[in-house]
Order: sequence, then structure tokens, then C-alpha cells
Amino acid sequence: MTALHQEQFTKAVGNAGEINDLLRRYGVKFGIYKNGEFKEQFFPFDPIPRVIPSQDFAQIEKGLIQRVDALNAFLYDIYHDKKIVRDGIVPEDFIYISKGYLAQCEGVTPKNKIYSHISGIDLVQAKDGEWYILEDNLRIPSGASYPLIARELTRIAAPQAFEENAVVDNRGYAQLLKETMEYANCGGIRAILTPGRFNAAYFEHSYLAEHTDSVLVQNDELFVEDNILYHRTYSGGKTRIGVLYRRIADEYLDPLTFLPESLIGIPNLMEAYRSGNVGIINAPGNGVADDKGIYYFVPKMIRYYLGEEPILKNAPTYLPFYEEDMKYVMDKLEQLVIKDVAEAGGYGVVFGSELSKERLEEFRAEIIAQPRRFIAQEVIDFLDLPIIDNGVTVMRKADLRAFVLSGETTRVWASGLTRFSRNPDSFVVNSSQGGGFKDTWVLSR
Repeated sequence: MTALHQEQFTKAVGNAGEINDLLRRYGVKFGIYKNGEFKEQFFPFDPIPRVIPSQDFAQIEKGLIQRVDALNAFLYDIYHDKKIVRDGIVPEDFIYISKGYLAQCEGVTPKNKIYSHISGIDLVQAKDGEWYILEDNLRIPSGASYPLIARELTRIAAPQAFEENAVVDNRGYAQLLKETMEYANCGGIRAILTPGRFNAAYFEHSYLAEHTDSVLVQNDELFVEDNILYHRTYSGGKTRIGVLYRRIADEYLDPLTFLPESLIGIPNLMEAYRSGNVGIINAPGNGVADDKGIYYFVPKMIRYYLGEEPILKNAPTYLPFYEEDMKYVMDKLEQLVIKDVAEAGGYGVVFGSELSKERLEEFRAEIIAQPRRFIAQEVIDFLDLPIIDNGVTVMRKADLRAFVLSGETTRVWASGLTRFSRNPDSFVVNSSQGGGFKDTWVLSR
């Protein structure tokens, strides 16, 4: 932060404890299942915002729009013509054995051909100032509600910070989301499907439902009749749902199409979807595009579908699937970060430098035995940002989850979820790994 911003944020820092107390009262928590038990944890907020100059955000915005447009084109292609596979740009192995690929979605076209309506793209800024994409989250990305409510409370604690600085107002997210949902609407009300309060992001489900004038529902309130999705009203009637923002994983959506043991799905939902009678946000089957193995190919997708050079770079990435990359990974394993393509939330991330010699050799054998299961990346020494830790300003690693909404046009929310590690020795910032979050200020000039 500049001296100007820091000076005007003194009051907010002074009220950091008050803001976190209010966040607890609002139930701003996340839950995780560990060892078969559900544990709810507080998501700690740091009052010093990440500040992104307007010219930097303009470049990020262009790059994110380009990337998400290419990913949407890829998803349509994979479930229809498969040109990118036939032309040898992406090997079949990276499509059809991906856990995210769903054969049940073959030939199904969502309204307006949009698959990823809400994309959460994770970026880091290197110390030379360049931004790199770390991950594409296209299934059910979460996190937008946290900076929204934090900004609301900070406006109360330190209104002068926003009065005297040119910060883009982030309260437009709800309107962006409503417009995105309406673009996918097939005729009826808007609804947000939650598995219930024991879900990790239940706070967000309820918060977004309230702010988008949508009905927050669970599966036992919904039913399909004549391939139309309905909500049971309290009076015993029914109301048609035209668009369902689902916050449950694909495999649990419909027990008649996916996992029959699902207790949180809606029987025949996929029939209503295939018939074009309900929009589902995000579309089932998106997981094939946020498979970490597919990440490697996104720059190729941009060139293939859009005929453009990528504006934002991937982190330097290697696929052990390819012989040349396998050799490089074996030679440099102790210098790389290895990711299991099927894991998320910071799990399955291994830094070679932290492994013992014995574990390093065991890990080599695992990669050789299952080359499709892993990707390897150079370790990007990304920026540390200031946080307040027990009243003292310290520096910690931080990333940014940007939210890209695809409707009539593709738009980037001028804000985002900045997550930071509370461990001074860790690059892992995920909430499930003990991280905290900050507001993200995009400057208007």
C-alpha cells in the first residue's frame, strides 16, 4: 500500500478486531470435513486491502475474458464436435479419463452455449510485477461473498478510506450475478441450490440468494414434473424454476443420472436440463476444463479457438505424460511443485524441496507409474502482502481469485478474493489450509 492508503486506513486497522467480531456474528465461516467429522472454522479477515492500479486491472480483465471465452468454447467443443481432439491439440487421454468429463453430458447444449457462467480464476503476482494464472475453477467456484461482506463492514469502520480514495465500488456483483442467471433462465424464478448448513460455503449460498432475490432451496423442496423443475411452496402449490445456481458437485445432482446413492440431488433434473426447460449454473460436465492437466493446454486453446496470443501466462508447467517433460521433472523434482490433478483446496500440492530423499524417490516412482495423475510447475516466488498479526504488520504470501461472469457478454468483477497464508513459511493460501482473506481494491484512476 502507498503511504496515502496506509495513512487513511489507520482506523480500519484499529477496528480489525471489531470487524472480525461482526464477521463471526454474521456467520462468515467455512466448514471442512476431516477424518469423517464436519468442523466449522472462522475465516479470518485482514483489514489491509490488496490494491490493484486501474491500468493493471485493465490488463488482467482483458486476459481473463480471453481465457474464459476460450474455456467455454472448449467445453462446447468437447461435448459436441471434438475438433480440438481430432486436430491433435489436446490428447484424448486428457479428456476422456478426466474425472471431470461426464459422458452423460454428451450432446447436451446449455442455453446460449455457455458452460461456465461463473469462473473463479486464481492468479498470483510475481515479484517482477507480472501476473500468472495458477488455476481455473469452473465447477462451483466460491468466495465472492467474503470480500462483499467485508467491504460492507469496513465501510462502517472506516468510511473515509472509500470517500478519499478512488476505489471501484464492488457492490455490483449481485447485479452481475442476477444478469448472468437471467441470461441462462429458461422461464421461471431464480433459485440457489444448497446441500444445507453443513456445507463449507453455506454462508455464501444464503448471502448470494438474499442479494440476488433468488430462492434458497434444498433438494427436498424441488421436484421435476413433465421435464419441468418446480419449487414446492409453503401453501402446497408449485412455482416453476427457470435457472438453478447449484452449489453441489456434478455427481450428486441427479441420482437417476449420476450417483444413485446421492441424497442431496433431484431425480430427473438432468432430463429437465436436456429438454431445455431449466438452466443450470454452472453447467454439469465443466470439471473436464478445470482438471489441472487441462490447465497446461489453455494457452493452446486460446490460439486454437480465438486466433489470439494469450494475454496472461500460465505458470511454467510440465506434463509427465510427455516423455520430454517427464525427463525434466525427474531431473528437477526437488525444485518443482507437484500437483495431483484430481485434488483441490490446497490438497495434493507437494513441494519437492520439502521432501526427504527417501520420499523423493517414492514420489518419483508414483509419477512414473501414473503420469496422467500429476502436473509439475516451477515455483513462482509470488508477492508477499502486509497483514496484521497480533497487532504487528508482517508479510505473507497471497493470491487472488478473480470472478468472471459469462452472460450476454463476459465480464470481470472489479474486486476479488485475496487469500493469504498465515504461515510465514508457506505458499499455500487456501482457507482449508488455515489461510485468511482480504478485500481487493481496484482503483478507478
